[in-house]
Amino acid sequence: MAGLAAAFGSGAMTNSIADIPKADVILITGSNTTEAHPVLALEIISAVKNGAKLIVIEPRRIKMADYADIYISQKPGTDVELYNAMMNVIITEGLTDKDFIKARTEDFDALEKTLKKYTPEKASKICGVPADTIVEAARLYAKAGAATIIYAMGITQHTTGVDNVLTMANLAMMTGNIGREGTGVNPLRGQNNVQGACDMGALPNVLPGYVRVDDKDGRKKMEEAWGVKKLPDKPGLTAPEMIDAAANGDIKAMFILGENPMLSEANLVHTEIGLGNLDLLVVQDIFMTETANLADVVLPGASFAEKSGTFTNTERRVQPIRQAVEPVGSALPDWMIITMIAKRLGHKMEYRSPSEVTDEITHVVSQYGGITSHRVAKCGISWPCPTPEHPGTPILHKDKFVRGKGKFHAVEYRPPAEVTDKDYPLILTTGRYLQQFHTGTMTRRVAGIEDLAPRCKVQVHPADARKYKVNDGDMIRVTTRRGSIEAAADVTDTIRQGVIYMPFHYAEAAANTLTNAALDPVAKIPEFKVCAANIEPKNL
Repeated sequence: MAGLAAAFGSGAMTNSIADIPKADVILITGSNTTEAHPVLALEIISAVKNGAKLIVIEPRRIKMADYADIYISQKPGTDVELYNAMMNVIITEGLTDKDFIKARTEDFDALEKTLKKYTPEKASKICGVPADTIVEAARLYAKAGAATIIYAMGITQHTTGVDNVLTMANLAMMTGNIGREGTGVNPLRGQNNVQGACDMGALPNVLPGYVRVDDKDGRKKMEEAWGVKKLPDKPGLTAPEMIDAAANGDIKAMFILGENPMLSEANLVHTEIGLGNLDLLVVQDIFMTETANLADVVLPGASFAEKSGTFTNTERRVQPIRQAVEPVGSALPDWMIITMIAKRLGHKMEYRSPSEVTDEITHVVSQYGGITSHRVAKCGISWPCPTPEHPGTPILHKDKFVRGKGKFHAVEYRPPAEVTDKDYPLILTTGRYLQQFHTGTMTRRVAGIEDLAPRCKVQVHPADARKYKVNDGDMIRVTTRRGSIEAAADVTDTIRQGVIYMPFHYAEAAANTLTNAALDPVAKIPEFKVCAANIEPKNL
């Protein structure tokens, strides 16, 4: 969000899912789309079968690469170098959209100057990608009538995550691929209401509607709406910073709702130290997760099928959810539990139904101004939708960017926070399986799913397997500077030589025991996707 907001003024997906088939070229990067977003992947595959060209840029040869016209396997953590080289080609060969750049953007000259040294030949040595392939991909993207970029956490979960996103924005703007059908820069959210949570201010630096906490008028509006005297005017902490603060004793209590940081945070040993150092840990969830097992108090939340309200999905579409069954046992909808806690803390929070919450949102969040409870109950609506008569906005930045003019950023390549050496010669990267979801809170309780994907496997290239005396199916020990875990080896040539890959779903082989908690300096997201590692047979 930070990268797109800096470039465009909004950190959300620019186009809709239905818009994907209108693209002439689709560029997927940092997204194992068929496994992490399988329904959306079907739209992409359908578009390719109907004539769209596909570029896939991903260290592992994921299933989507089978449909690609160009597949690029770059060394993890070298995305800025690669995309800067592609833009170098586009400028050198005169493939930029000069009219779009002149009319709708600023600071292109600074970017152009920076890109001169990022030749395909130089990038090839850093990224491990043939220079000719970089040139071919640049030409295919730039010459398209309409080209769209689709990315996910393979781009963002780096210490250079914001820089990676800024390069996506640069690439789209220099070719005029923004604000039209079949174009755009489209981040795919990792869970079903990530977009909605951000829209409602579940970020440390903004209020609902992305109003900055240091905006005096914005704070006053929310103070009046919520009946409070003074809201904080300084940003709070991100999730990783909260863990650090808890470990240092600066945070004494924590309320965790629907999250399982004991599997999802980087460097889990440090995470457990932080949570264990709290005076009070409250967890609200639908099952006893690894995090709930550490809690002083567990509050039973209702599942999606046991409550009504709305989710805002990856394309900014606000969609109704309708209660199908009664909550089990003493479980209650989250909004109701939060209201009860607020009252016990002395704040008069009065909501009688989810529709009353929705109606408040229409009054305090300008992007949701026309998305009333009555209207959204009938169909999904994409924000911004400022009035009840407005149809919603499937495509952002049509005539102008949210910030006025799109801003180019001259981004320099920086290596990952942790690089390989003689003790840790391999690069570990993490991701997901199709069958399991996130930390397995729900899916690992389903017998049929467990039959399909019952255990963690470590993907190892055949050349690395021979070097480290590892056979397919062997139990191996994976070690980084933060610890070791044991899992089965999956020897496969779909992974780059020198790289190993693990999913993070499994508590018994928790990949995030190993990952690096080094943060992007702007977004403060950990570098889940790159850390130095070693492997050895378990019996050594």
